[in-house]
Amino acid sequence: MHRNCASKRMSVGLATLVICTLWVTGSWAWATDHPKGEKPCSNQTLSGDYGTLIEGTILPAGLTLRTLTLVHYDGQGKFTGKDFVVVGGNPPAEEWRLSSGTYSVNPDCTGSALVDVAPGSPPLGYHFIIVKGGREILLVVNGSAIRGVAHKVDDDDSDK
Repeated sequence: MHRNCASKRMSVGLATLVICTLWVTGSWAWATDHPKGEKPCSNQTLSGDYGTLIEGTILPAGLTLRTLTLVHYDGQGKFTGKDFVVVGGNPPAEEWRLSSGTYSVNPDCTGSALVDVAPGSPPLGYHFIIVKGGREILLVVNGSAIRGVAHKVDDDDSDK
């Protein structure tokens, strides 16, 4: 009986050691992913204006796409913007088209967005990763071979 009791204590001790090790390792991993003082991402990470270059191929049609977009993220999960879209080398009928939509940012700085397009059409979705502390966004459009990079538009005039 004395052996059973010692064995149970050893099992409980070993389990506690494993749990503590996993917790410390997870905390260390979090600390290395998020440097001291840096907060995880949220919808507020995207706030302000971003200039975006989007390029790729519209599938299954195989048409090339080149787009310039200026997007304003409100920090609360909504955005507005205007874009200039060239499809198959042809300029758009409307020089700068207005757009709006919603976005959601995960704590690990990944996220997704839906752009409201023409009435009666389903929204256009894309997935993104926020990098450089929110100064840049890498994105891919769902369902096509289209990618983009967005850069935060600077508000200060320090370089003038």
